[in-house]
Amino acid sequence: MIPRVHKRGKRTIGLLYYLYGPGTHEEHVDPHLVAAWDSFAPDPGRAPQATHGDLQQLLDQPVQALAASRRPAKHVWHLSVRAAPDDPILSDAQWGDIARRMVTATGIAPADDGAGCRWVAVRHADDHIHIVATLVREDGRRPRLNNDAGRAQAEARLIEAEYSLTRLNAGDGTAAKRPTSAERHKAEREGRDRTAREELREVVRRAAAGVQGEEEFFDRLAAAGLLIRKRVAPSGDLLGYKVALPDDRNEDEEPIYYSGSTLAPDLSLPRIRERWSPEYASAPNTDSPSEHLAGVSAPSGPASARRRATTAAWQAVLIIDHGPDAQVAAHIAAAGEVLDALAKTSAAHTRKELREAAATFERASRSHVRAERGHDRALRQAARDLVYSGPALGRGEDGATTAMAIDMAFFLVTAAANWHGKKEHAQQAAAARQAAEHLRAAYRSAAQQPMAVLYQRGRHLPQPLRARQVAHLRTAVPELAEHILAEPGWYALAATLADAEAAGHEPAALLAEAARRRELETAGSVSDVLVWRLRSMANLPADAQTVAVADDRVTDAPSHAPRPAAERSDQRRKGR
Repeated sequence: MIPRVHKRGKRTIGLLYYLYGPGTHEEHVDPHLVAAWDSFAPDPGRAPQATHGDLQQLLDQPVQALAASRRPAKHVWHLSVRAAPDDPILSDAQWGDIARRMVTATGIAPADDGAGCRWVAVRHADDHIHIVATLVREDGRRPRLNNDAGRAQAEARLIEAEYSLTRLNAGDGTAAKRPTSAERHKAEREGRDRTAREELREVVRRAAAGVQGEEEFFDRLAAAGLLIRKRVAPSGDLLGYKVALPDDRNEDEEPIYYSGSTLAPDLSLPRIRERWSPEYASAPNTDSPSEHLAGVSAPSGPASARRRATTAAWQAVLIIDHGPDAQVAAHIAAAGEVLDALAKTSAAHTRKELREAAATFERASRSHVRAERGHDRALRQAARDLVYSGPALGRGEDGATTAMAIDMAFFLVTAAANWHGKKEHAQQAAAARQAAEHLRAAYRSAAQQPMAVLYQRGRHLPQPLRARQVAHLRTAVPELAEHILAEPGWYALAATLADAEAAGHEPAALLAEAARRRELETAGSVSDVLVWRLRSMANLPADAQTVAVADDRVTDAPSHAPRPAAERSDQRRKGR
C-alpha cells in the first residue's frame, strides 16, 4: 500500500472538481465518498441534490471562521492511498476504514478528538482513494502534521499486515518518483509497455553510465533520440536540463518534458556532475593490470571490456565487504552504471534479463549514505569501456566473457544487498536481491554455450589427466571437493584446470586462491563460479573453443584414482 502526501493547495473546490470529474484521460469511474468527518456529509457523486460547492463550503467552514490574517496560506491537505497491483480489490467499507486510520495516524483527525480537521475520502477507481482535508481544526487551531508522510507510511505497513496485502518495504525518501495514474493510463491507451517517465529514466541512466563530462552526456542523450531543453543562467552557466520523448505530447501537441531530478534524485545535473572530477575526466583510458597477466592475452573489443569489468567488479566487492560507508555507497552507485552498460551492449538472448536487473538495481543505487565519488573510478571506467567497446556477440569470446562478467556482477550485487541489509535499507536490499535473480537468469542464458563446450572438453580429457585434476581439487579445497565432483559443472572445471596447467600455472594453488576470493554459499553452481574465476585470474580465453587441448602434456598418474561422482553417474546411465 502506497500513501503519498501531495503538495498543499489553496482551492478546495478545484481539487473536488478534479476528484469527482472524469480525470485527465477519462480514467475516473463512479467517484463517490467512502468516508468523511461527518457521516451526513453530502456526496456529489451519489446524491443527485448534492453539489461540489455544498461539500466545499462545509469543508472550508473552520477556515472561513478565522480572521483573514489567521488563515493558512495553503489550507488544503491531500493524501492519496494506492493498493499494490497484485492486491485484491477492496470494498468501500474497507477503504473507508483505511481512510479513517490514515487521518488518525497523520494527525488530521486524531482518535477520540472531536475537534479535529474536516476531511473526506473519495474513491474513483478500484485501487486507490484520495483524502482531502482542510488544515484548521474545529477549535480554530492548526493540526500537528510533523512527519505526516512518514506516519502515513508506518500506518500503511500495519494495514498491509492486517488486510493480508502486499508487504512493501519501508521507504527512506530516496526512491525515484512513481508514474502518476494519468501517465499509466496514457501508456495503456497508446500501447506502451512503460510510461514516458520510466522510459526516459532508463535512457538517461544509460547515457550517464561511465560518462566523463557534460558535453559527452548531452551527446549521448541526443544520440538516443531524446529532445533536450537546457536551463541556462544569465551568466551562461548551465543549471539543469529537461528531456522528452519525441512522440510523447500533450493536448496541444507539445513535447512533455521531464527534468532529470523528477526522473530520479541522482539524475539531476548537479548529482550527475558528482560522478566525474577534473582529474578523472582528463585521465587516459588505460587497461587494467589484469590484462597483462601471464597466459593468453585477452582479445580487444567487447571481450576485453568484459574482462576489465570482471576485474573491477571483484575489487568493488572487496570494498563493499570491508570499506568505509561513503566509499561503499560510491561503488554501489557505480555498480548500477556497469549493469546499465552491460544491458546496453549485450546480445539479444541476455538483454531482457540484464535490462530488468539494471532497472531493478536502480533502487539499490541510492540511500541516505552520501557517496564519496572518486573511489569508484575503476567501476565507472569499466562501464565506459563497455559502452565504447560496442555490442557484444552472443557467441565466441564475446559471449563467454559476457557470462564471466555476469557471474561476477551477481556477486557484486549480492554484496550490495548484504550491505544494505546490515544498514537496514529495506527497499534497497530487496531491490538488490531481486536484481541478483535477474542476473542468475541472464547468466544461465549467457553461459549455456561456453559451459557446454567446456563440459565436453572435460568429459573427453584422458583419464590420467582428469585424475590429476581431481587430485588438485582435493588438495586445494578439500571441504568442497565432494560437492564439486557431484556437480555437472565439474567437467568444465576440470578442463579449466587443465588449461591453467598448460599455461604454466600451478592448478592447486590457483584454485585455492580462487576459492578464497569470496564465499561460495550463494552460488547456484560452485564449479561454474570457480571456472570463471580461474579463467579470469589465469587470463585464459573465456571461450574454450579457442584453446588447444593440452592432452599431450599428460604425465603418469595413478590409474586407480577414484572417478568423480558425476562420471560414475554417467556410466550408470549408459549401463541401463
